[in-house]
Amino acid sequence: MTTRQTPSRLPLPNELDTFSESAWIDVVRSMDEVYNELLQYEVVLEQKNSELEESQQFIFSILTSMSDLLLVCDRNGVIEEVNHALLAFTGKTEQELKGAKLSSLFADENDCATAKSVISSLTTEPANDVELQFRTREGNATPVALNFTPRLSATQKLLGVVITGRPLGELRRAYHKLREAHDQLKRTQQQLLQSEKMASLGKLVAGVAHELNNPISFVLGNMHAMQRYTPRFKRYLDAIHIGAPSEELEKLRAELRIDHILDDLAPLLTGAVEGAERTRDIVDGLKRFSAADRDENIEFNLAETIERTVHWVTRAAPTNFRVVIDVPKEMPFYGSPGQIQQVITNLVQNASDATESLPDPMLTITARMDGEGICILFRDNGPGISDQAMGKIFDPFYTTKPVGKGTGLGLSISYGIIERHGGLLSVSNAADGGAEFKLCLPHSNRK
Repeated sequence: MTTRQTPSRLPLPNELDTFSESAWIDVVRSMDEVYNELLQYEVVLEQKNSELEESQQFIFSILTSMSDLLLVCDRNGVIEEVNHALLAFTGKTEQELKGAKLSSLFADENDCATAKSVISSLTTEPANDVELQFRTREGNATPVALNFTPRLSATQKLLGVVITGRPLGELRRAYHKLREAHDQLKRTQQQLLQSEKMASLGKLVAGVAHELNNPISFVLGNMHAMQRYTPRFKRYLDAIHIGAPSEELEKLRAELRIDHILDDLAPLLTGAVEGAERTRDIVDGLKRFSAADRDENIEFNLAETIERTVHWVTRAAPTNFRVVIDVPKEMPFYGSPGQIQQVITNLVQNASDATESLPDPMLTITARMDGEGICILFRDNGPGISDQAMGKIFDPFYTTKPVGKGTGLGLSISYGIIERHGGLLSVSNAADGGAEFKLCLPHSNRK
């Protein structure tokens, strides 16, 4: 049985026109979308190219300006990139070095083997300060300190090495200049310290002169008395020497009051010795204070240093300036007594200057000792410190005193001295008025 197929109907002309128009519209719309995307991709691509060019230019400018030697090689030691410093150092061109072996830069086979060993042993950490001999443009072998930094892939596989270095001759010259600058700075600091010390010593001169006057006057008076006694002794001894009779000697002994002189002689000598020792102690204290700092560290009683310094400063201060000291009798400390005395001198003198316009100027010094160390408080009844000065008070050359009365170095140097002794010097304003300096020191600075 045969089946007859009905032939399909062909679209009418008007139906074909409708289909073609809608398809064409879809095609045009798709092409517009593709074109817009292409334009966007082109804009992004241009931006990326511009950024890439800027990055390349940035990297190139860095490589050009670097004074250190720089080269990049693969893990087999083939040079891929160099900078101008390396070209100038070796005297070779970029074309000569790129693609050449790293070993072509070294002076001998031992350096080549060392570099190869360093590269093969690199992991994720760099190898620093590897000293190898480079062949310079003059043909000489020059030591260079090199740093090897690995170039790793995302899987931490070694791709190559970035090598930077500097000729050791330049490093030694730079170190020499740095050491000279450091030595000059130390000398300048020492001169400033000594200058401020002399300025502080000048403030103490009047007080020290008065302090020396008493024992010297005592010694001088005793010596005058002994000078008056000398002719009497000579006359009596001459009579004994010529063999005068006993009766005449007894009479002469009573007339010259030899027994009284003998009784008076021991106290005179004792007093003279005490006065001389007191003078020696004062002069010794002045020598320790004024001598150039030699980092002398000894064990001393901080309480005695406070007492002596306050005594000297108040001798030269206004007569109504009172200092109340309430500290333990024994405050052992290991350090430089001359430097600590300079700090105390500055703090007491500053308190005297800050309170000189008051009718009853006063400074109170208290101290406490605990497990951490010694803390000494210097509190005056002056106007205190302004907010503006509070942040600068320990700065060098900063002073609130009139021109010619302060160098601006006292507190700055004092801060440095206490810091070198392992302590801390701080300042604040007391709640009821006046400035309060807090000096804290460790129990022992013995090394």
